[in-house]
Amino acid sequence: MTEVPDTSGDRQPPRRRVPGPARPPRPRDPRGTVRSRSGPGPGARPVRRPSGPSGPRPPAAPALRLGSPRPRLRMVGLALTLVLMVFVGRLLQVQAVDASAYAAKAELNRYVVHTLAAERGGITDRNGVALAISEDAYDITADPTMFTSKQLKVDDGPEQAAALLSPILGKNQADLLKLLRPKNKELRYVRLATRQTPQVWKQIKDLKAALTTKAGTDSSTVNVLAGVFADPSSQRVYPNGDLAAGILGWVNAEGKGGGGIEQQLDKALTGKDGKIRYAQSGGREVPTAGSTETPAVAGSDVELTIDRDIQWAAQNAISEQVKKSKADRGYVVVQDTQTGQILAMANSPGFDPNDLSTADSADMGNAALQDAYEPGSTAKVMSMAAVLEQNAATPLTHVVVPNRLHRGDRLFKDDVDHTTWYLTLNGVLAKSSNIGTILAAGQLGKTQEQANQVLYSYLRKFGIGSYSGLGFPGETKGILAAPDKWSTSQQFTIPFGQGFSINAMQAASVYSTIANGGVRVDPTLVRGTKGADGRYTPAAQPKKTRVISAKTARTLAEMLESVVDDEQGTGAKAAIPGYNVAGKTGTANRVDPATGRYRGYTSSFAGFAPADKPRITVYCAIQNATAGSYFGGQICGPIYKQVMEFALKTLQIPPTGAKAADLPVDYKP
Repeated sequence: MTEVPDTSGDRQPPRRRVPGPARPPRPRDPRGTVRSRSGPGPGARPVRRPSGPSGPRPPAAPALRLGSPRPRLRMVGLALTLVLMVFVGRLLQVQAVDASAYAAKAELNRYVVHTLAAERGGITDRNGVALAISEDAYDITADPTMFTSKQLKVDDGPEQAAALLSPILGKNQADLLKLLRPKNKELRYVRLATRQTPQVWKQIKDLKAALTTKAGTDSSTVNVLAGVFADPSSQRVYPNGDLAAGILGWVNAEGKGGGGIEQQLDKALTGKDGKIRYAQSGGREVPTAGSTETPAVAGSDVELTIDRDIQWAAQNAISEQVKKSKADRGYVVVQDTQTGQILAMANSPGFDPNDLSTADSADMGNAALQDAYEPGSTAKVMSMAAVLEQNAATPLTHVVVPNRLHRGDRLFKDDVDHTTWYLTLNGVLAKSSNIGTILAAGQLGKTQEQANQVLYSYLRKFGIGSYSGLGFPGETKGILAAPDKWSTSQQFTIPFGQGFSINAMQAASVYSTIANGGVRVDPTLVRGTKGADGRYTPAAQPKKTRVISAKTARTLAEMLESVVDDEQGTGAKAAIPGYNVAGKTGTANRVDPATGRYRGYTSSFAGFAPADKPRITVYCAIQNATAGSYFGGQICGPIYKQVMEFALKTLQIPPTGAKAADLPVDYKP
């Protein structure tokens, strides 16, 4: 073993070694010699470690060799690259490929669009008196996303809100809950109630404010109404209650006309809704985000031809008589004979369009236009018009009227039993003889078939079997079969007003045609409209049709005076002091709509005044009077007088001062 020289005796002191990192042991050769790290150099001698006391040390275990890190680094780098590629791809999709779609979706969630309801146009009478107006109201809305448990921090937010709103809105709590918790979780807008009064919205606002205040001091309180809002709207109001309800109609919950003029002119009255679009956050508008608005265009105002005061008089008169007679219903029509304009159209019973919850559906229409019934003796004037126009007779023509008349398969009679009457044609009309009318109408042709055809042509000219021209919702045109379809009995009942049907407006138009010199003017209810720009547009001129000559019309007017003025006439109760009145009574067998069989009577009276210079036509009919008299002259004659007197005074139409025609009613054989 090689000795290591002792250097402790050298003059230089030993150097102090600074501890450094531990070095790995140098490799040894099999003989225990420590190898130099740099390899043996020239002249180097191997260094031997001194042996311990027990002899040479055993050889050391081989050192652990680590694998190369490069594969692991490559795998990590590849994974990071794939992740980055996914992010880059998604970024490209969002910002480049689908940028517009995502922007639109984000805008949809951020921006809300609300409808700005157009103010519905008003309806007035001919003098500008309001009959239907729109007042401020609110549609109560909500954002369902603001009622979630995440938003409110409670699970029963919709239930609490529905419970609070139900008594205020008058809505079922379960229905409100369905709206506040919809199946579509992304739904941002629902309507809880429409057309609520400002008082209702104020009550909700006050409740919201109270909840907000309490939530600020009590952490257990949550403002469950934070997502409830209101959109400005309008509510239809009828200032006169049930007055002219049959004409006006009503507006339904959706804001659409449900009947009458409201339905007929709904498009003009409604106007055009606008829209407002704005950004919101937490249910509130973001003022700095800007907004766009399309203003609403208000609907047109409609001016009717009716006079409110005359309408009131007519409605009051017919309502009292229907109640007194315990009748099914009744109607009164008042018309300007020269222009065809309707001054009043009253129905009883009626309804209040302000509160449809109490209305009977059977009373919610306009029975004066929608009921079809057999007119009875008021229709005899058309048969007389045909006879006079065809020169088949004159007012002084003698007509022998027996107590019974056999025609076809029936035996006809008048309303009262009598001995043989010796009447003039004027007397046939004045006494309203069915038999006399059959005999007169039989002179219209050489055969019964020819007579039927002539009579039919005149009925059609007077507007029977056709719509009046009003275009009113639900109007009936009545029933008038072609003459070749008339049954054996119809050939003889149609001349005195049975076997065909009309409505009250058609009946009034017949008398207005005679009053207007034989020219039929289509009736009108609308006088004009005023648009949102304030421009007034008068209604189109009505159609005019010559039905009979002016001479025939004048003769008929004189004959109708006898019905009222002559002591033998049936219409004495319609007489008006100071005025010449032309009129005709009617009492017809009535077909019960429920059974289709004859039951009860239709009582009526029609006429115009002043008779020698007509200005106003009034027609009245009462269906199925069950108390007191059912004769038209007895129960409708007084209504005619009451309404006609009021109308003459209201329109300041003075008496003409002319003497009555005083045509003879009978003759001595």
